[in-house]
Amino acid sequence: MAAKRVTIGLVGCGNISGTYLEAARKFEILEVAACADRVAERAAACARQFNVPKACTLKELLEDRRIDIVLNLTNPGAHHEVAIAALRAGKSVYNEKPLAVKREEGKEILETARAGGLRVGCAPDTFLGGGLQTCRKLIDDGWIGDPVAATAFMMNHGHESWHPDPEFFYQAGGGPMFDMGPYYLTAMVVLLGPVRRVTGSARISFPERIITSEPKCNTRIRVEVPTHVVGVLEFVNGAIGLIITSFDVWGANLPFIEVHGSLGSLSLPDPNGFAGPARIKQAGAGAWKEVPLTHGYVDENRSIGVADMAYGLRSGRPHRANGELAYHVLDIMHAIHEASARGRHIRVASTCARPPALPVGLPEGVLDD
Repeated sequence: MAAKRVTIGLVGCGNISGTYLEAARKFEILEVAACADRVAERAAACARQFNVPKACTLKELLEDRRIDIVLNLTNPGAHHEVAIAALRAGKSVYNEKPLAVKREEGKEILETARAGGLRVGCAPDTFLGGGLQTCRKLIDDGWIGDPVAATAFMMNHGHESWHPDPEFFYQAGGGPMFDMGPYYLTAMVVLLGPVRRVTGSARISFPERIITSEPKCNTRIRVEVPTHVVGVLEFVNGAIGLIITSFDVWGANLPFIEVHGSLGSLSLPDPNGFAGPARIKQAGAGAWKEVPLTHGYVDENRSIGVADMAYGLRSGRPHRANGELAYHVLDIMHAIHEASARGRHIRVASTCARPPALPVGLPEGVLDD
């Protein structure tokens, strides 16, 4: 028997909202009932395009008793405010990444949810895609032995050449670590477990950026956050990781993520996507070998984390893209920035459990076997 549907209210009808709404159609458990935006015309256009029954204000959305989960797709600076309002209205919340800008805000979100018996979810959910779930299975099944090291690289020249509204990427809550780091760090924590301590270096290479995309072409951006960030991670399991995130390079020939173990090495696909390839080179092998994917969900599936949370609401089981995981990633990112500023290692105060792997063989649109 199909699970009872869970009703979603979307807040923030910007660049990423269409991707979520398109993917949400794949999951029968999700029903999108309303969308809200501070720009009323944007909410109305979103509702028309994706057949959402109601475009409304945030206040009206929060007063709608049918809504179970608020899908919070606002800019990072509003993540905390909207999440707290949703939780105080008695609704669970699923935030776009990062969970919040400040650690204190992230803690308040989790504490408010616990007090109200509600749930917190958070992007990224790309680790639930077929590519990274295959890598998770390879590691868990011992194909590379005990993990000893990992590397991650996210290097480009920023968003001002293509994004229609790129200023917030260079403000608090942005920068390459807070914008793209969550994809890479979440994947690494899901694969290897929590991080114990970090060190790092960071800088603002270009204090000013000039937008070349429309409609804000030639607008100048004052950069407020580091745009080249290097972090060294010590995982609780003993593995040592390196992560570099940058908006300051014009090109790079580097892997997305690699995990190296006592019996082999694993090359992961782009953690900002859902597909493969997953490649392995075992001890004594002459070449890398591509591994057939063991899991589905290889297309654009942003909303899979929301759907998994919806299943958890109905069955009582934990959901995978959860607030504790997102807070641990937030804590790691702040710790790397602080390590650079202080010139020393920073112990990561938070921890989290590795979320359970998805079962093999799930039919499309279903997340519980």
